[in-house]
Amino acid sequence: CGSLLVALVLSRMASFRVDWGLLLEPVGFIKALELFFSIFAFATCGGFHGETTILVSCKGVVNKTVTAAFAYPFRLDTVVFSAPDPKRCGGTWTDVYLVGDFSSSARFFVLLAVLVFLYCIAALVLYIGCKHIYQQNNKLLLTDLGITVIIAFLWLVSTFVWAKALADIKMSTGASITPGIESCKTPGTTCHFASVTSMGTLNVSVV
Repeated sequence: CGSLLVALVLSRMASFRVDWGLLLEPVGFIKALELFFSIFAFATCGGFHGETTILVSCKGVVNKTVTAAFAYPFRLDTVVFSAPDPKRCGGTWTDVYLVGDFSSSARFFVLLAVLVFLYCIAALVLYIGCKHIYQQNNKLLLTDLGITVIIAFLWLVSTFVWAKALADIKMSTGASITPGIESCKTPGTTCHFASVTSMGTLNVSVV
């Protein structure tokens, strides 16, 4: 049994012939592009870290910067602003949370990107290393075509979902948050929006 298994492995290895030139052919080139874009998608979205800041003036505090740090998977409703001072503006400052939970959209987008990445690696290994098997097996060709169509559809859906979530994230972390903070409506307390981390990488993920 051992010798039979070794012979089988050797026979498979003998049929594995790497030809990098196949990356220039349409099938190989498209798979390489898919691999590249999938890396960009989950790296730009899944690796994002940002913060939004406001300036608070209240009892004993002048223009104190308070921040709320957020990141993937963008469960903003669990993100709280730091307090202006240890006395929390003389007791008038209560915990202020950002609004919205966009984790489902972000995770769907990143999960699809990771699955596409893994699929493209497997497809490229098969195509570059065993092109003759790939070309001679009609079922394999049809399966690859079917998976490619499904991926294209899911890419479209996930991108629309993530684009909508990103627009809402920008609203929930932008200048519009200040009027909704109850602690800022307390007499003697004023709040001014300061800044929010650029979301250029997230825009790239959508593109």
